[in-house]
Amino acid sequence: MSPPEYEASEAFARARDADDPLARFRGEILFPKDARGEPAVYLAGNSLGLQPRRARDYIGAELDDWAALGVEGHVHGRHPWIRAHEELTAMTARLVGAKPVEVVVMNTLTVNLHLMMVAFYRPTKARHLILVEASAFPSDQYAVASQVRWHGYAPEDAVVELRPRDGESLLRHEDILSAIERAGERLALVMLGNPNYLTGQVFDTRAITRAAHAVGARAGFDFAHGAGNLLLQLHDDGPDFAVWCSYKYLNGGPGTLAGCFVHERHAAAVDLPRFAGWWGHDKASRFEMGPDFRPIAGAEGFQLSNPPIFQLAALRASLELFDQATMAALRQKSVALTGYLEFLLDRLPSGFCTQVTPRDPAARGAQLSLRLRGNARAYLPRLAAAGVICDFREPDVLRAAPVPLYCSHGDVYRFARVLEEVARD
Repeated sequence: MSPPEYEASEAFARARDADDPLARFRGEILFPKDARGEPAVYLAGNSLGLQPRRARDYIGAELDDWAALGVEGHVHGRHPWIRAHEELTAMTARLVGAKPVEVVVMNTLTVNLHLMMVAFYRPTKARHLILVEASAFPSDQYAVASQVRWHGYAPEDAVVELRPRDGESLLRHEDILSAIERAGERLALVMLGNPNYLTGQVFDTRAITRAAHAVGARAGFDFAHGAGNLLLQLHDDGPDFAVWCSYKYLNGGPGTLAGCFVHERHAAAVDLPRFAGWWGHDKASRFEMGPDFRPIAGAEGFQLSNPPIFQLAALRASLELFDQATMAALRQKSVALTGYLEFLLDRLPSGFCTQVTPRDPAARGAQLSLRLRGNARAYLPRLAAAGVICDFREPDVLRAAPVPLYCSHGDVYRFARVLEEVARD
């Protein structure tokens, strides 16, 4: 894709938005308001996505069915609860480039990560290392360390952290592959956040998976910042598992249900170690209430409990929008929109703004991580007063995410103008 030509003008931003084939989806989302009562410039969708307009109606319909039907809502509701999660399966598979048997919506992200490590981190004295990013999201770090301890190993011995070279902020691809090769037959699992939550750097899922498999290790990924952001092809890329949350780019609501991918090659592995729950039991005999667990083939076999219906309804409201827009079209807009933000930031006064996120569009999603002159946290009140919502991550990173489903070129232009005013003060 050739880079678009940009102009640093409001007229250009308006013209690009007028020609945007995805512009209608902005009207399907509810925005916080600024001091003037206008929609805020919302660049924090990588932290918490905005509410789809239909979410309230979808949740309300479930409340109405509960009131009118009671337990019969499991069978006779408008979206029968007994198979409500299945309504999201095909949309989820399309979202992450998977087969329906490979995905399930269940639990929350860290719960799913633990369930996957129960199955795919099977350490031995000879092979027990886990490879992670040193700057992984803390919950991933805690989960990995606790799994290592559970198996009787010390994290300082079993967890191998990938760090950028001295003086650099990003990991080099060749260094990741070299670390996998060095660990070799001692490596049990590669587990990376993709993209990295702090820097926004995207890793090569396919190459890393192949490198892990080449030394006999398993490969898993946390796509909390990838699902709904990147054009994923999980089946073809081949990781053993992947997990993601649904409250960031996927707009499912705070703390909502998460997603899980288990590659098809493991679908029939009923003897794969796992923690079991009745919702993962064979559907045909689930209500016979027998004592022996027989897992459903594929990702559904890792379910524990029947899912919360109101959360499913809210997430369904968002996934329908993604299904209509398509990830291919959203990714194309994302590249252009994030590129426009980068173009405008490059024109700020010299020395005010340093970009941490890779400049290669293929190595990032809809997020630019920035270091601003002085203390970046100190700029947040000024941005908020101007109707701009983004977020800060320790120690010194301001993250701005022009989410393509509902952000516009006008939003990006407004944000850059506010930063320019701040920089010149």
